[in-house]
Amino acid sequence: MGENVARKVLADHLVEGELTPGSPIGLRIDQTLTQDATGTLVMLELEAMGLDRVRTEVSAQYVDHNLVQEDHKNPDDHIFLRSACERFGVWFSRPGNGISHPVHQERFGRPGATMAGSDSHTPAAGAIGMIAIGSGGLDVAMAMAGEPLRIKCPQIWGVELTGALSPWVSAKDVILELLRRHGVDGGVGRIIEYHGPGVATLTAMDRHVICNMGAELGATTSIFPADDEVNRFLTRQGREEDFTELVADDDATYDVTDSLDLSEVEPLIALPTSPGNVVPVREVAGQPIAQAYLGSSANPGYRDFAVAAEMLAATGARIADDVSFDVNPTSRQILGELIRDGHLLPLVRAGARLHQAGCNGCIGMGQAPPTGRISLRTTPRNFPGRSGTVDDEVHLCSPETVVASAITGVITDPRDFAEERDLTYPRIDETADALLDTELLLAPLPPEEARQVEIIKGPNIATLPDFEPLPDELELEVLLETGDDVSTDEILRAGAAVLPFRSNIPEIARFAFDVIDPTYHDRATAVLDEGGDGHAVIGGSNYGQGSSREHAALAPRHVGLRATLVESYARIHWQNLANFGVLPLQFRDPADREQVSQGDTIRLRGLHEALDSGSGEVVVENVTTGSTFTVRHELSSGQVERIRSGGVIRFMKQQLQGEQQEPSDRSVE
Repeated sequence: MGENVARKVLADHLVEGELTPGSPIGLRIDQTLTQDATGTLVMLELEAMGLDRVRTEVSAQYVDHNLVQEDHKNPDDHIFLRSACERFGVWFSRPGNGISHPVHQERFGRPGATMAGSDSHTPAAGAIGMIAIGSGGLDVAMAMAGEPLRIKCPQIWGVELTGALSPWVSAKDVILELLRRHGVDGGVGRIIEYHGPGVATLTAMDRHVICNMGAELGATTSIFPADDEVNRFLTRQGREEDFTELVADDDATYDVTDSLDLSEVEPLIALPTSPGNVVPVREVAGQPIAQAYLGSSANPGYRDFAVAAEMLAATGARIADDVSFDVNPTSRQILGELIRDGHLLPLVRAGARLHQAGCNGCIGMGQAPPTGRISLRTTPRNFPGRSGTVDDEVHLCSPETVVASAITGVITDPRDFAEERDLTYPRIDETADALLDTELLLAPLPPEEARQVEIIKGPNIATLPDFEPLPDELELEVLLETGDDVSTDEILRAGAAVLPFRSNIPEIARFAFDVIDPTYHDRATAVLDEGGDGHAVIGGSNYGQGSSREHAALAPRHVGLRATLVESYARIHWQNLANFGVLPLQFRDPADREQVSQGDTIRLRGLHEALDSGSGEVVVENVTTGSTFTVRHELSSGQVERIRSGGVIRFMKQQLQGEQQEPSDRSVE
């Protein structure tokens, strides 16, 4: 049997285990991507480990999230990140250069490579044939130190694409259709590989949109073949030498299969408060909107802005009086091309509010919508409060739907908008001459020069906490009970009020779970003040979906979280919990969730033997009710060892110190 694209890349980078779905594997990582909301911790982790220089082909740090400089915190962190990049041999993308994902695809991505990124939308790089996996910052730090990325071997889900998209339908509608079919956990434990004749009709940036939001399906990553279109994209970027054809064999097989006729896809929209809550635009048309938002890593391409400009230019329309039209360029290169090609003027003349190149409102950094009013966005997520407004009404849709609705002032299907105005769909082709702009992308220093660099820390940067080893017995109060599909935005939210503390764990911990229960932090610290072992949280299925931010594990751990007991986990958050010494446990029988409630006290005994035995089971005694039940873990022996030692940072520090005492033959240059 022939091989699919995903298995070819996995096999080429496999250093531990076998490619059997569900079994533990280790992958050699070629590239890493970090951004400033998570990269500050990554750099502190590298420092804590005692690393001399990164051991990857390329590691790049982007400043794209925390761009609002209302006080010293964010600019201080930008200086810290730049100095850390100089010290450890990392590329540094300065503020204003753009969102990590499109910039990385423009400048560094290459077919057949692997990448670990401390951003859950890292899989966007699958657009050009990479296996790019969103991970917790600590896993990325370990990859930068030369460690394999350890995951469970995913199934390969082959999605055959046929036909071509109809006018007024675009790539965002394709991924929304898959979310409509399969929900936010449909891709868990899977790599989505797109194949079939329909692939050739999609540009590299169309594919970027689809791979980016594969994260919303819970997929490990997504991938397209590296074909003629990828060659065109890289050639336009002046990087034709980085192209390698990578396609599936004619007789390739897949573990799971699906098919999608692109010609049958219609304009779709995800209603609050989940990317999986998808309906046709016509089903909700006519509802008034207050905001129309263009941009983000989920629609970052030149055509996504140019289509909007052409719609406005062709109609001569202005944005409705009561709508804020927020335009967020995604890279400095794309912004320059829009200016050069005349696409920015129609946006501005129509009433657009133009913002700097970055993530901005997608992560709650400005552009918050009014309370209870509809905001249409081309962003990837609409979890409650993520926009910065507690009672938000964020809907996710295509650029075509956003602009049509911005003009009419109500949710509008772009097909109906065009028919009423006799408007021809604007087909956008990129010019062959890209406006290459690398001035804000700073290369690593030579090793000897790098070793002389002093890492600069502002007053808001605190030392990482050092957690104690896992005891053999824990008695924990259940401080919080949550439901299904709890996101990391609810565990530790983003936004302008919170993210500036990302390098100060004691301060950011004050915001832990405050979306669900504002009293959580004070109750958790009270348990520790009274001399308790800490506390536990219980929950439902798909616990920890969404962002890769490890603060959602580290901040609760700082105030005493020692175990989570849930029905199932989202992959990245499960790994982050384990990395910081929190026991990620699952109910063996989901009905056992009824055996424990918020306010109960539970006891876990014989943890060392239970974790080491290989049975994967731990007996839990409910001290309050007198009942017992069994939970299980899916930790590898290596993860167990790290949890017992107090977490991965302490473990890796010991390992790197051992390397310094006994020189390795592995180059760090």
